Amino acid sequence: MVNTIIGRKLGMTQVWDEDDNVVPVTVVQAGPCTVSQVKTKETDGYEAVQIGFGDITAKHVNKPMAGHFAAHGVEPMRYLREVRVDNASEYSTGDQVTVADFAEVKAVDVIGTSKGKGFQGTIKRWNFSRGPMAHGSRNQRKPGSIGQCAYPARVRKGLHMAGHMGDERVTVKNLKLVRVDAEQNLMLIKGAVPGGKNAIVQVRMA
Repeated sequence: MVNTIIGRKLGMTQVWDEDDNVVPVTVVQAGPCTVSQVKTKETDGYEAVQIGFGDITAKHVNKPMAGHFAAHGVEPMRYLREVRVDNASEYSTGDQVTVADFAEVKAVDVIGTSKGKGFQGTIKRWNFSRGPMAHGSRNQRKPGSIGQCAYPARVRKGLHMAGHMGDERVTVKNLKLVRVDAEQNLMLIKGAVPGGKNAIVQVRMA
């Protein structure tokens, strides 16, 4: 069984559990995903399968990808992801990965791209404390000292400063899988997951 499925984040809502407690959940429309390529140690040097998600019209597929799909005998798909497996020979192109495969799973890891926040200062980006707001203070939202004097006479690498925030790959681990709706291909995951509405995410068995 492939332990990962590709889906689209639909948004957040809330459901009630068996004890009538409100549980905030993120709704993900996941799969069905089709295995579009099988990679083995003999052919590629490692074991993995490539899965695809989302429909796409033929005119929007470029020639290299059209040849890739035709060579493996599968319909073109909009999003492709590669998943490492222990024994790729157990899979074949055309196999389906659905939310029904996650029916007995208790926790999942969700991988996605976080919302982009643009250029932000150190208070918002790194949770710095502001300076005194007293009269005459000239260090209210500034970063403060960024180094020493004579040695090392430079700014150290990796120092937290203002800059581009968000829009990066984020993995949130061990989220509770509250409910699986196999008929509508929906997964209800407790808590928030990376990205905005309609963002593409990978859901992996924890």
